[in-house]
Amino acid sequence: MKFISWNVNGLRAVVGKNFLEAFNALDADFFCLQETKLQEGQIDLDIPGYQSYWNYAEKKGYSGTAIFTRHTPLSVSYGMGIEEHDHEGRLITLEMEDFYLVCCYTPNSQDGLKRLDYRMQWEEDLRSYLMQLDAKKPVVYCGDLNVAHQEIDLKNPKTNRMTPGFTDEEREKMTTLLDGGFTDTFRFLHPDEKDIYSWWSYRFKAREKNTGWRIDYFITSNRLQERIVEASIHTDIFGSDHCPVGLVLK
Repeated sequence: MKFISWNVNGLRAVVGKNFLEAFNALDADFFCLQETKLQEGQIDLDIPGYQSYWNYAEKKGYSGTAIFTRHTPLSVSYGMGIEEHDHEGRLITLEMEDFYLVCCYTPNSQDGLKRLDYRMQWEEDLRSYLMQLDAKKPVVYCGDLNVAHQEIDLKNPKTNRMTPGFTDEEREKMTTLLDGGFTDTFRFLHPDEKDIYSWWSYRFKAREKNTGWRIDYFITSNRLQERIVEASIHTDIFGSDHCPVGLVLK
């Protein structure tokens, strides 16, 4: 079973480039999107063989998530049921027969870390939400999680320490989640692989120079480890400042 996650940084823009070609080539059972930047009715994207589920931000042109799936879920939920967090279209959960799939676009701490306190509350509440799901059946949690967990996960860790996405606080929240019974699938299969990233700034020719960050993830319940066949980062696919990341489970 194949999963793909991609922060498209504006779905209408990437559909005008190469989205459908990439979508078809990746040939996933579940295709999760972040930062769709859409309101309902702003795009007509009916892909044969797939059902789609959308969570829109109340603010126009901002945030938003979607999941395309070949498999009918038992149930679908939007957000985590907490008023403070559920206005920005950041979370979709599909309940499948033997797992939950959670597509997430984690809030950025923003310049000057002005949203770091909110981000910390989000992380606490989301971890609690994931743990509640995990108590029922295994979880596949994916998306743009807006954190490079370890120094190996970004090109210039020394000069970026305490910048948004690489603060001690954000990294510690990721550690706490993983220590609570979850696996970073890419690092599980590629513990020492360097210089492979999923996001590059549009400035300073960052992608051309591969000055990037790995901030897009597939994280699974530990008990799915024996089912992990492949964890991939598709750096050859353009169209956004992020590239797709993938997971294959047997």
